[in-house]
Amino acid sequence: MERLLFSKRAVFLTIFIMVTLFLGYEMFQMKPEASYLRMIPTYHPYIKNFLANQVNLKALGNSVRICVETTEGNIFSKEYLETLKKITDEVFFVPGVNRGSLKSLWTPQTRYTEVTSDGFEGGQVVPRDYDGSQESLDQVRLNVLRSGEIGAIVANDFKSSIIIAPLEDIDPTTRKPLDYREFSKRIEAIRTQFQNDTIKIHITGFAKIVGDLIDGSTRVGIFFLMAFCILLFLLWFNSRCVKSTAMRAISSIAAVIWQLGIMRLFGYGLNPYSMLVPFLMFALGVSHGIQMFNAQAREMLKGAEKLKAARLAYRQNYIPGLAALFTDCIGFALLLVIRIGVIQDIAVGATIGVVVVAVTDLMFLPILMSYSGISAKTIELIGKRSAGTKHPMWVFLSKFTERKYATIAVVLAVIGLLGGTYLRKDLKIGDMDPGAPELRPDSRYNLDNAYMNTRYSASSDVFVVMLDNVPPTKNSDYSVVVATQLLKNQLMRLKGVQNVLTHVDFIEILNAALAEGNLKWVALPRSKVALENLVTKIPENFMPLDSKITPIMIFLDDHKAETLQSVVSTVEKFGSKYGTKDMKFLLAAGNAGIEAATNIEVEKSLMLLTILVYAAVFLTCLITYRNFKAALCVVAPLTITSVLCEAVMTKVGIGIKVATLPVIAVGVGIGVDYGIYIYNKLIYYRTEHGNKLKTAYYQTLNTTGRAVAFTGITLSIGVATWAFSPIKFQADMGLLLTFMFLWNMVGALVLLPAMVHFLIKDK
Repeated sequence: MERLLFSKRAVFLTIFIMVTLFLGYEMFQMKPEASYLRMIPTYHPYIKNFLANQVNLKALGNSVRICVETTEGNIFSKEYLETLKKITDEVFFVPGVNRGSLKSLWTPQTRYTEVTSDGFEGGQVVPRDYDGSQESLDQVRLNVLRSGEIGAIVANDFKSSIIIAPLEDIDPTTRKPLDYREFSKRIEAIRTQFQNDTIKIHITGFAKIVGDLIDGSTRVGIFFLMAFCILLFLLWFNSRCVKSTAMRAISSIAAVIWQLGIMRLFGYGLNPYSMLVPFLMFALGVSHGIQMFNAQAREMLKGAEKLKAARLAYRQNYIPGLAALFTDCIGFALLLVIRIGVIQDIAVGATIGVVVVAVTDLMFLPILMSYSGISAKTIELIGKRSAGTKHPMWVFLSKFTERKYATIAVVLAVIGLLGGTYLRKDLKIGDMDPGAPELRPDSRYNLDNAYMNTRYSASSDVFVVMLDNVPPTKNSDYSVVVATQLLKNQLMRLKGVQNVLTHVDFIEILNAALAEGNLKWVALPRSKVALENLVTKIPENFMPLDSKITPIMIFLDDHKAETLQSVVSTVEKFGSKYGTKDMKFLLAAGNAGIEAATNIEVEKSLMLLTILVYAAVFLTCLITYRNFKAALCVVAPLTITSVLCEAVMTKVGIGIKVATLPVIAVGVGIGVDYGIYIYNKLIYYRTEHGNKLKTAYYQTLNTTGRAVAFTGITLSIGVATWAFSPIKFQADMGLLLTFMFLWNMVGALVLLPAMVHFLIKDK
């Protein structure tokens, strides 16, 4: 391969340039995208239950809540109601809104019912003959009080009301997936149009979160640019060679262009989570580029001209580089076992990226370096570093190949492993904060969410249990009604549960209504005929007559992991004890129910992913070195770093969720490169040069070790800038990756040689 590559380097360079231009064009055609269904585990039984019944649960799936607040007086004014009507009309025509299920004070399905001497009377909350007069306003106020919507779509303080807009995942006009970026723009345009000194608008919902994340991608790009500039500066500062720095930068940028271009050809876009992958590929390219530069510089220092030096550097790095990238590729590809669409998108993008880095760093970069070479001043600088007194840092680190220091390193590693294992026992699955944890607590979305939660009794975090009746009329059986009431009583005792709404609540109220409103009759009749009659009078917007399922709506304080787990555990235990073939309590719908299913899938995937990633990395190292002890020396530091990273997550309040789960594969994938390069060079100096372990390790540190240390510090500084991102999950990723990059580097430089001392003796 070496002979073909360098003998035809002009041909290969031309091909690389043409492919880069073509894929660059494709890259610029890529658009941000997001899909509600790709954010959730559609294969999970809970989600299957939801999707099978979503026709009857449209308002409890993917929806947006638009709260219109008045700062003067209350909602019972002509000006407010006219504004609310205009906003409702505007939302009605936004593409993607399920118009038949849109709900506000002005929509026909918002009704009231009352008991009079003549029987039941009812109508629309805002009557058809509303004309804005004081009499009409008084009628609206009375209808609202009779509607049961206070705390649901009308604020407890009468200062605001909510428009609920269920969304279609497929735009009915274009038959394409809903464009969340465009949807968010339309909703924001409505906010801008109607918000003023007297009207404030608050918006929540999955679509708004995604829209804010996509809008924030511009600012994310700024942080990527900052990280890129920092990496570029550090590359130059380390080498003091402009042309070799430029070649490495070009190679790494080409890798990103290729990766994004190929993804575009395969029909992928960039979602808020996969937008981090291109930077990681750039970092991976920089990491391997440093090793290539380091090897070529050493050969030129020995007197080789730039072409020969490039060939020798290629020869030295091809096997360890390919092994490291192959390991990375397997690690990222294993993310495909997690059956959540966005994580599989990350897996595909990262796997493509690693393959591309293998091509650019092991083929494109050597050709570029064979033309550019390295400046004479840089070679002279490297020569001075090598010829001078021994570097005190490398002298100190080389001591970890001695019994005393190796023992200290291993003991500290064991203490770290045990301590990390103890701390990680409190690691939570799912969100740790209310609102949208992907965004900052002071973001506009989270402030809007906090406003709604403090002024409405009906929380925006809704967990829905589906009572599956066979046949559908079974929900009027006394046994079913009593079981539902018993489940409600158990749920109401749970911490974090605000309220539970079931069809039994309607039956009790209707029973009293039929008894001339006598509150003594707020109870369950035992008569089957009476129950069947009352069930038919339950509002259709809660339970359609032809519905196969009966919803049990649980309103929660938040969607934190412990809150959801307590609800899931209670319902599952209840269902296993009281459920029958004709009465099944199915989980789950509502935004909190879907979050619970996602948490369960993430928790199950965490252990599976960890085992598979480490097994694949260990097996690859075993095949590469054909030595069990060697593979153990490379993998053990990575394992300790992963445990410590999870301990850090526990202490800083970051849970394992869709956004953070891929960190394991990323940290191990990039971290294993350090160990492979260090071990490969260490064995080279021990076997080829016949040096003792300490001498061989000092030589390794002075060459490859310097590059590994520089790479670890450089990448850590680059991703550390993410901590200032306005998108919180990116800041969390920055913190975790900084920790893993640094500790994987320390593990490779300190623990690996210590383990070699004990496991692989000098011959």
